[in-house]
Amino acid sequence: MGEMTSDSSTVGKARGDWRQGLPRDAVMTDELPGEVRAIRFDSRAVERGDLFVCVAGERADGHRFAAAAVEAGAVALVAQAGMGEGLEALGVPVVRVADTRRALSSVAAAHEGFPARKLTVIGVTGTDGKSTTSFLTFAALQAAGAKVGLLTTIECRVGERVIPNPTRLTTQEAPVVQALLAEMVEAGCTHAIIEATSHGLALHRLNDCEFDVAIYTNLSEDHLDFHGTMDAYRAAKGRLFQMLDEPTTKKVRRHAVINCDDRQWRYFAGLTQANVVTYAIQNPNADVRANDMMLWPDGATFVLESTDPDDDGIEASIKLPGEFNVANATAAITAVSALGLSPYAAASGVAQCVGVPGRMERIEGAPFEVIVDYAHTPEALAQVLTMLRPLIDGKLIVVFGCAGERARDRRTGLGSVAARLADYTVLTDEDPRSEPPEAIINEIAEAMLRAGATEGTSFERLPGRRAAVARAIELGGAGDLVLIAGKGHESTIEWADRAEPWDDRVAAREVIAERFGAPETSTNG
Repeated sequence: MGEMTSDSSTVGKARGDWRQGLPRDAVMTDELPGEVRAIRFDSRAVERGDLFVCVAGERADGHRFAAAAVEAGAVALVAQAGMGEGLEALGVPVVRVADTRRALSSVAAAHEGFPARKLTVIGVTGTDGKSTTSFLTFAALQAAGAKVGLLTTIECRVGERVIPNPTRLTTQEAPVVQALLAEMVEAGCTHAIIEATSHGLALHRLNDCEFDVAIYTNLSEDHLDFHGTMDAYRAAKGRLFQMLDEPTTKKVRRHAVINCDDRQWRYFAGLTQANVVTYAIQNPNADVRANDMMLWPDGATFVLESTDPDDDGIEASIKLPGEFNVANATAAITAVSALGLSPYAAASGVAQCVGVPGRMERIEGAPFEVIVDYAHTPEALAQVLTMLRPLIDGKLIVVFGCAGERARDRRTGLGSVAARLADYTVLTDEDPRSEPPEAIINEIAEAMLRAGATEGTSFERLPGRRAAVARAIELGGAGDLVLIAGKGHESTIEWADRAEPWDDRVAAREVIAERFGAPETSTNG
């Protein structure tokens, strides 16, 4: 169970009494220390003065490492009722709770002084578009005069300070989330934006974030290896909206901002008593709708109109291409407006946002378009390829793979999408983990063959992601577009025994420099 802290300032500085986060039914053997150095769930990270919470994780049970934590200096233990027999003999106070994973969040929030109570907190969930919508909402809030913090899978921002996310956790564990929120408060932030993933919601990592606004983008099949069923996946996303109804001392009116172009929107709207505001680019009954869209290769313009007859339309633009990014921008502006801030300022902020790392990111230097994007689900890849098709005169070349130890349907779905929408595909590694890369590639290839693609004519198999990126760029010519899909901002390739440093954007720039010479300008990221 890995753990990341934003920096050393998040450790060794109790901002509150962790005991205030214990559930009412907690049972303790001895008097508990009122101040601890840090809240830990990984025994390897424990130092003298820490509290160790015994969490039963996916691969390891923290109760088994309690003795090691005490030896390393833990001054108290939080254990789950009925688990970890004999912990009371380790010589430190033990408090028993019904669910240590839930308690990890609440004691972390208490240790940090319940920072979410001092912020207006916006959560963004959905299968696709979470990171982009989070970054656009950040830009919109800043332009509207707020000082904003940001927690996403790509990076975290505390005011003007950027903290990369080097882990592959979609949402950081609760002690990290709460420590970063506390840093935002200390930096003078008024608002925080949190990318709320299904893993983070299901595993209670975001339990004590006291959300004031919840944004929903869309839902399609994903992460079934973890959730098991679509109903469980949907329910995990739905937790964000249920949390809007939890007690709060804040005076902010709570809102659910929901994409009513998505067929699941009524399910999410029905989970909360908060004020529901719908947005859309197609549904004419939405509270806020993007009309008069003009789509360009490097962005889009549109007019936001609401059902309020007194509202004038707002002219808006975005520097990211595609209808789906217009929808993401509409969500951001709608959320900021729902909080009572100027929608005109929000639209100005969105217009100035230069892009999101690894999301439709242009790589300069080739005599044709090269784009890196995070699209790693069949629906996301179909969206991107469909959007790119009318923007080019030549071939649409895509290079991608699929992660190991994940639902197999994703592989067949990606293969059928590429067979239908790309002119040529180079199949390669993504994150094989414990699976043979060739086996994953072969499953995608078989799906492409079943969909009517011809190997050697419309696709090829090439293990080794750098070789595949080089091959795709080698195939490109004037008027073509090469899409490097699946990893976006990620900085590693995951194998069973190691994380290998990797960045699609760096690899593409290196290949382009070798083939065409160094570019005159560089892109973000």
